[in-house]
Amino acid sequence: MRKIFGSLFGVSAFKGWVYGVLGLMLGTAALPFAVVVVLALKTTRPLAPAVLVVAWTVLVALIGLPDGIRRAHVSVANALLGTVIPRPARPRGSRWPSRLRSAAWTVVMVLSGGILAGLCFLLLLSALVPVGMWGSGGGELVYFDRAIVVSGGVAGLWVFPPAALFLTAIFGSVAAATAGLRRLAPILLGPRSAERIVVLEERTAVLTERGRLAQELHDSIGHTLTAATIQAAVAGRLMDSEPESARRALNSIEESSRAALEDLDHVLGVLRDGRSAGRSPQRTLADLPALFDHVRQTGTEVDARLGETLDGVPATVSREAYRIVQEGLTNAMRHAGQAPVAVRVEVEGSWLRVELSNPLAVTTVPADPERRGHGLVGITDRVRLLRGEVDFSPVDDEYGRRWRLSARLPLKADA
Repeated sequence: MRKIFGSLFGVSAFKGWVYGVLGLMLGTAALPFAVVVVLALKTTRPLAPAVLVVAWTVLVALIGLPDGIRRAHVSVANALLGTVIPRPARPRGSRWPSRLRSAAWTVVMVLSGGILAGLCFLLLLSALVPVGMWGSGGGELVYFDRAIVVSGGVAGLWVFPPAALFLTAIFGSVAAATAGLRRLAPILLGPRSAERIVVLEERTAVLTERGRLAQELHDSIGHTLTAATIQAAVAGRLMDSEPESARRALNSIEESSRAALEDLDHVLGVLRDGRSAGRSPQRTLADLPALFDHVRQTGTEVDARLGETLDGVPATVSREAYRIVQEGLTNAMRHAGQAPVAVRVEVEGSWLRVELSNPLAVTTVPADPERRGHGLVGITDRVRLLRGEVDFSPVDDEYGRRWRLSARLPLKADA
């Protein structure tokens, strides 16, 4: 009962009224131009009404053809009819099918608004005229060539139940029209298959970008926290014996924490405001020396060997390679303490090789390859995205048993 009452007299009914008025206004605005068309064609009297209706319908349909009108239709329908139609996307190929559906919806909207206004006006007259006549002492009404006598006083109180029924019919008409338009709107304004594909592609791109940002944030914050923890321990040990070294460690913590906060602020800004992620500077292989210096400040020895032709590495490969090295160093510091880490980054033909290794004696190696943590998973995802090769496992070489991370990234798409 409450649901029925709400549909007749609630907020949705009021919004239905507003939508009907908008349709009536749109149709009224097109009517003068239709009259001009009839006058310009010098149509004779018997054909004038038909020509007027056709001209008016064509003009109303033309109003709905532009893409902007369709977007407005979707916004207004969602706001006033309670529909949940996605915003129109620009499909591949012809947009005329969507435009024609928008034109058809414009005609439906205008016709429904005009019919609803006329019906409500007749029902309102049917409700108020007898009541007004009763209030003025009575009289006679003629409905469809039938005389109806309305008496004054108590004898004429019978006019009120029909008046209440007519008024209820007004609200019922609005509710019925709103429900019909709500069902028809997704058919005429909803996305076609081509538009759904575009929407899915856009949504996939957004989710991919969010995943990339999450990985970037994991790498940056994870490296900073690992390095800061080690540097704080070093500063604590050297505070009394070597205060200058302790001060340098604390300064490094401050600098790295500030950089991590900037990365965090940027990522949160992208997720919150949707601004372009490309505004943030991207670190590349050229930034590796600074990364090595930062790691060395934790007391971890880094034996770096960088090739001489890294300047020619494509930007995408360079950015991903930097993150691979950063994550590899973070894992080494986290699991191997201050054990020395060997880093090799070189171009080999059409491939870029990235290799990191450290002694295994003090390294905690995950026993289950499927539970190797987010760092190695992120590295694997980066390498596979570029169609490269990655391997991480214990190896035996001339330096003994070591943990090695090796990745090969193609420098060309067809490599």
